[in-house]
Amino acid sequence: MQVGPRTRIHDQILFLSRFLSSPGVIGSVTPSSKFLAKRMVDAVPWDQVRYAAELGAGTGAITASIRKAKRTNATVLLFEQDRRLRRKLRREYADFPCYPDCRGLEAAMRSENIDRLDCILSGLPFFNFPQEVRDHLVDQVYRALRPGGLFIAFQYSRQMKRQLGELFEIEQIAFVPLNLPPAFVYVCRKRELHD
Repeated sequence: MQVGPRTRIHDQILFLSRFLSSPGVIGSVTPSSKFLAKRMVDAVPWDQVRYAAELGAGTGAITASIRKAKRTNATVLLFEQDRRLRRKLRREYADFPCYPDCRGLEAAMRSENIDRLDCILSGLPFFNFPQEVRDHLVDQVYRALRPGGLFIAFQYSRQMKRQLGELFEIEQIAFVPLNLPPAFVYVCRKRELHD
């Protein structure tokens, strides 16, 4: 599906309205830029991905790039808490199962008969969440990924570096200035923890 100027403007207005109603859940006033989407999606070796998930899919700015890059038979799960945005995602990405709460990531995987994910992309504003929620989400992402699986997340600061570094090998933190606001893309690989 080609996205025209009218669709982009509609998405920006919808995203802003959702931000104003839930600024703690929606992390920005505008959808991710095509530059940010490209940086995130290009970090994934899609020829090796059978199962993936996108957390905080919003209006589908990154989802559109995932659809173009993924293999035909790859399964992609979407998670979006905002009801209006989720309805839009279900309409435009009917082939991607869409769930309301990524805190139920593992339950969603069970319902889709997925044992482990190869890759998780995230637009969640982790630093907007209480530490307890942050801990739960990061731990669940770790458990959901196969050994060596990728977690690619954008954030608006480098504040998640320490916490992510406890469970993942941070391969890169790339700065994307052409986004509003500018963002950092964390490319993290699950590492096995030994007691």
